[in-house]
Amino acid sequence: MIDQKQLENVECFEYLGSISTNDGKCTCEIKCSIAMAKAAFNKKRTQNQKYLEDFEMWCWRRMEKVSWTDHVRNEEVLFRVKEQRNILHEIRKRKANWIGHIFRRNCLLQHVTEGKIQGVIEVTRRQVRRRRKLLDDLKERREYSHFKEEALDRTMWKAGFGRGFGPVVRQTTK
Repeated sequence: MIDQKQLENVECFEYLGSISTNDGKCTCEIKCSIAMAKAAFNKKRTQNQKYLEDFEMWCWRRMEKVSWTDHVRNEEVLFRVKEQRNILHEIRKRKANWIGHIFRRNCLLQHVTEGKIQGVIEVTRRQVRRRRKLLDDLKERREYSHFKEEALDRTMWKAGFGRGFGPVVRQTTK
């Protein structure tokens, strides 16, 4: 009781940025932090993709000698060169081809990619993140066990990743 008022019991509350629960565990706070980190990384990833698309358009404008003061829309530049935005498609396709090449070979690089190296060197979190990042684009589409099976059959691998990684075509609103 404070000032003749009964305090109510709550499951959890937030105070100065930290979340406290009635059982004293911090799982809720950890989940919140993870969710905020995921949102930040997704924002960073989309920002990087935008930078790549901007670079691609800059290259097309440069080749066509279109100045930014001419106020020519991106769609018009792409129409002039008879192309579509496809830098992200090309990156994903080449990455998939490279990983398929690694999976078909029995070499050190395959073991590094899969994380199957025995030794006294301790694997750090950063190395694990790099390895996972290599396979991120592909994992969105399939499980890891299917990767190796498809990689052994080169035509199946190329057919599988040629289909889904098409060029990006944007619809614009007027």
